[in-house]
Parts: sequence; structure tokens; C-alpha cells
Amino acid sequence: MTERGRNAIARSEKRLEIGPSSLEWDGGVLTIRIDEWTAPLPSRIRGVVRVRPDALTEAEFPLDSASRHWWRPIAPRARIEVDIEYPRLRWRGEAYLDCNHGVEPLEDAFTRWDWSRANLREGAAVLYDVTCRNGEERGLALQFDPSGVARPFAPPPRTSLPPVGWGVARSTRSEHKDGRAEVLRTLENAPFYARSVVSTELLGEKVVAMHESLSLDRFRTRWVKLLLPFRMPRAVL
Repeated sequence: MTERGRNAIARSEKRLEIGPSSLEWDGGVLTIRIDEWTAPLPSRIRGVVRVRPDALTEAEFPLDSASRHWWRPIAPRARIEVDIEYPRLRWRGEAYLDCNHGVEPLEDAFTRWDWSRANLREGAAVLYDVTCRNGEERGLALQFDPSGVARPFAPPPRTSLPPVGWGVARSTRSEHKDGRAEVLRTLENAPFYARSVVSTELLGEKVVAMHESLSLDRFRTRWVKLLLPFRMPRAVL
């Protein structure tokens, strides 16, 4: 997560280099090589992460009515192999791969969003709820089959989750008869962002979802931007 200048970036059809780190796609596996330093206390982080998609999708979805921002769920369901040399860490598990792209900064278009993804017995489900800066509320509720084909489904009612320590609001959707969902663990608690593991019910199944809440009103404040370099080193080359 180091910010770097354009001279530190190189890209080809199947490889992206960002400073000493890189991503490479061989048609079946995305190999991510990490060689960075942590912040604010400097320590080495170096290793390899391999993402093996169960299926790929080329579908893209606009997040705003003007189609200035798009979201692509590249691999709705995947497997991951993490081999970190410094610090020593190895594990295997479930994974997911997506990307966002647009023609303007996110904070110019949105005030906040909640997103979550859960494995189903077959395939996966993704929820996306965004609040646009013009006040418009938009959302996506998608079910992906094992081959990666996306089908919309009727989103269940929205339910609030407890805010994190920095006061970032969180919400999700649940089919539970009482509309309940439970935060099992908060993985990231930042002034404008929270990542959590949430238990909820979707499409007739009890699921455990990876969940994120993003406050772009908070992100665009000056005091938050002044904090960013303490967590994200900047190396302009």
C-alpha cells in the first residue's frame, strides 16, 4: 500500500509492476508478489499470494446513474494461497477478486457505501448499497452461479450494524425473520473505513459474509487526509 510515482509503474497485458511488487496473470492463477515496508512503524513485508478463481466473469455494473463509476466482480469465488516470508505467515482459504474504475474520484460521486460478499452452497452472493452525493440511493443484489453468471435477486430488508470505534456507520441486509445480522469480527477499523466478518441470511441460507463500509464524507475531510501518510507510505519516484 505504498503510493508511488508513474516512473515506478510498468504494465503489460498480463503483468503489472508497482515498485518492487507485482501482479501477474497466467490464465488460471493471479500471482501477487509483495515487497514493501509497513507504516507507521517500519517493518518488512515480503511474500507471495496466489489467487485461483473458481470462475471468471466479464460482467460490469454501473454504480451511479451517470455511469461514471463501474464495478466488476472478476472472480466472485476463488481460492487463495498466502505465503509471507516476512513476517512468517502461511494459510489457505476462500477468496474473491473485483475492481472498481471511474472517471473521477469516488468522493466526488458518493457519500458512503456498504458492500458484502458471501459464499453460498453453490456460487456466491454480493450486496452493494451506495449513497450518491446528489442524495440518490442505489443498490445491487447479485447471485453468481458456479460458472460466474450473475443474476439479480430481490434484496432483503436493510439492517444496521454497530458502528466502529471511529464512528463509521455500518449496515447490511438480512432475510432473518427479525431482520438481524451479527458482526462476528471487525478486521479493519479506520477513520473512514471498516472491514468486518458478518453473519446474516441470504437466499434462504445462513451465510458468513465479508463486509465493508466506506464513508467518503469522512475520507474527503482534511484531517483524515493528513492521517493517510502515516498508514500509507509515499515514495514518489
